[in-house]
Amino acid sequence: MNIHEQYMDRAIYLAKKGLGKVSPNPMVGCVIVKNGEIIGEGYHAFFGGPHAEVEAFKNCIKSPTDASVYISLEPCSHQGKTPPCCNLMTENGIRDVYIAMKDPNPKVNGDGIRYLTHSGINVDYGILSDEAEVLNKGYIKWVTTKKPFVIGKMAQNKNGFIAKKGKKVWITGKESKLSSHQLRSEVDAIMVGKNTALIDNPELTVRETLGRNPKRIVVDTNRTLPYSLNLFNDRKSKTIVLCSSEKFQDNKTSHCEYIAIEEKNNKLDPEAILIRLAKSGVTSLIIEGGASIMSSFLSNDLIDQFYLYSSISSNDDLDIKNPFILSESWNIIGKKILEEDELIILEKKEECLQES
Repeated sequence: MNIHEQYMDRAIYLAKKGLGKVSPNPMVGCVIVKNGEIIGEGYHAFFGGPHAEVEAFKNCIKSPTDASVYISLEPCSHQGKTPPCCNLMTENGIRDVYIAMKDPNPKVNGDGIRYLTHSGINVDYGILSDEAEVLNKGYIKWVTTKKPFVIGKMAQNKNGFIAKKGKKVWITGKESKLSSHQLRSEVDAIMVGKNTALIDNPELTVRETLGRNPKRIVVDTNRTLPYSLNLFNDRKSKTIVLCSSEKFQDNKTSHCEYIAIEEKNNKLDPEAILIRLAKSGVTSLIIEGGASIMSSFLSNDLIDQFYLYSSISSNDDLDIKNPFILSESWNIIGKKILEEDELIILEKKEECLQES
């Protein structure tokens, strides 16, 4: 890394401290450098709180006049919950601003860079942009498509089976469970189908690692799940039940919130689900099961990443096949051995336009 990349790497490191706390805002880190010394740094710590730039200037140990600022995301130039961060640069006599990536939000998207440039500040952007984009993939998907970034997650035995009809079964080991809970801590929400909620009676919380519990979403078209389930009683996180708009309306009870979704082919429309969840501020979502709901999202090409946990041992008692098929439509972006299990992380390939 050159010196600019080193400072930007620090800004991205700081941004990660906001993981699971700032959504639907992006994670942002900021580093202020003067004469080769970091004199201030900060990050966006929670939704509605001070932006990273505000924190960095507040924490300065020396005057920031003629300093350089490294920010993992283009600073805003518009009035939102807080004043425009670009004003901080001009008010403090900043000489250079280095930015990892443009903010895809239409309210910003280059305006911050133009504001700084027109104010006589030297601006350079694109430094460690790939790393910054990976960090805020949920936010990017949310502001550009009005849908959350969707992660599918399944555990299977070595023969590709994921469950036993009507029974609660644990397939993978402790390290896989730790990995799964870490993933939960990094997203806004986690979704399961009615049968999974009924048979497994899951908590859908983060327990094996530190992190905030995601919102819990259950697809229950006809609202038949009993209130005795953990999801409705433990108060550990907000629970949202998705039901049919043909039979119900949006409402809330002491147990959960109900969101009515239009049906498609006698099932809740998966695309409509994502649009409604995005409107409620969900920028990233894990689908954990079961087979029916996973098939629905896969067949509609609505899953961006897939976490496939495979047990090396075999549980021959399982009889429900994994609906996910590893094909050329997916790129393998990571592999891990977790005790006696293997985790493969896949990402949906972007469609390429054919030359005419």
